[in-house]
Amino acid sequence: MADISGATRAVRNTPDAYRLQEEVAARLDALPVGRWHRGVLLVVGLGSFFNFFEVALSSLLVPLLPGGWAAGTTDKSLLIGATFAGELLGALLLSGLADRLGRRRMFQINLAAYASLSVGAACAPDAATLIALRILLGIGLGAELALVDTYLTELMPTARRGRMLATAYGVGMLAVPVAGILAARLPHSLAGVAGWRWLMVFAALGAVIVWLLRRRLPESPRWLATHRPDEALAAVARIEHRAGQATAPTGTEPSGRQALQAPDPVPAASTAPGEKPRLWGPALRRRTALVCVMETLGPVGFYGFSSIAPIVLLHKGFTVVESLTYSALTALGYPLGCLLLMQVAERIQRRTLVVVSSLLVAVAGTVFGLGRSVWVIVSAGLFTTLFSVINATVSRAYGAELFPTIVRNTALGRTYALSRLVAAVLPFCTLSILDALGAGPLYLMCAGLIAVMSVAVAVLGPKTNAVRLEGI
Repeated sequence: MADISGATRAVRNTPDAYRLQEEVAARLDALPVGRWHRGVLLVVGLGSFFNFFEVALSSLLVPLLPGGWAAGTTDKSLLIGATFAGELLGALLLSGLADRLGRRRMFQINLAAYASLSVGAACAPDAATLIALRILLGIGLGAELALVDTYLTELMPTARRGRMLATAYGVGMLAVPVAGILAARLPHSLAGVAGWRWLMVFAALGAVIVWLLRRRLPESPRWLATHRPDEALAAVARIEHRAGQATAPTGTEPSGRQALQAPDPVPAASTAPGEKPRLWGPALRRRTALVCVMETLGPVGFYGFSSIAPIVLLHKGFTVVESLTYSALTALGYPLGCLLLMQVAERIQRRTLVVVSSLLVAVAGTVFGLGRSVWVIVSAGLFTTLFSVINATVSRAYGAELFPTIVRNTALGRTYALSRLVAAVLPFCTLSILDALGAGPLYLMCAGLIAVMSVAVAVLGPKTNAVRLEGI
């Protein structure tokens, strides 16, 4: 391989860069999945756990706050949407930094900001302060999930990429039923402190523990290959050592075959040599538009159905305790959905999974909205969350595969910001419709929007399963 150690920090699409990226990709893909990969998944998944815990609190906190803090529809909408508004800002402002500064460094920055601000929110003296602090802590969260998708997509072997991302999200999704159970069963006051404040202290302490664990994570070799090429092969060698595989000599693939002497043909989504890809340029325009549609309409299923479920149950006449208990039971669909996705992620094309799961979310959510009996509501709620987590997780994995490494996190962050915008605005729309028309018409509208998304994915989406990132 040609010496490119003197290249600029942002390596563009040159033949030497392609050869280095191909070697890095080949060696990462050749690693057997073992204890090292599972350790990375656990640490990254634990970070996602507290992210989803905070998202779950957005709606669970409303029934637990002092009466004057959430008296009207506007107050409730602000409290639910505050974190999402912060995530919108974080996704827009911080996602590009991960493409410039590195994946590992931004992981630590995000968690540190979240932990400190979560403690501040736990001490909020009034609703306005709580809303402001939850907007700020949402900024740290907003860059987190996009970075999880980017980091694991770049690090995990191609043949297991979808399954392993689902595994990490399975760990993270456990936070939703845990948050529901704690919200329903935690005493109203513990040691003289309101129970809802303890929920946020718990989230902050967990984030600190994950911050310490993440200090041992390696930088993404794919990112290094495009920004600090002289460090990329050394990083791969360290990963191979930790994963228990002998390091391949420079210039050869792990199998011992001679490395490519010329770069592979440039994939369809690539750009001309020397040109940094643009999200709305000719090469990426179709993919960017597709992910924008997914991130705009997908949250209607994940948040439009699920995040207001406790309030919908109150609207149906259930008590606060019953509402939170039913929400905790239906939230079991989150980890169960990830477990099911782990079994099918590599057997069914991710494009197909996005389409099918979105339609199933629409059906189950509509039944939940129209249901009156407890068993119908709990069963439909369980299936709604199960299918919605499959849809959200596979959509994120699918979107991460569609962009080149040098702009992957920027693309995911900016498109992810759309989902945060939708999630922040949804409570104002859904709660107003709920009050005016009821749960049935509200969920039928949501179902129609989700169906539109499934059509867009079926028409615009390429196949990605078992295809190396550099070739999609």
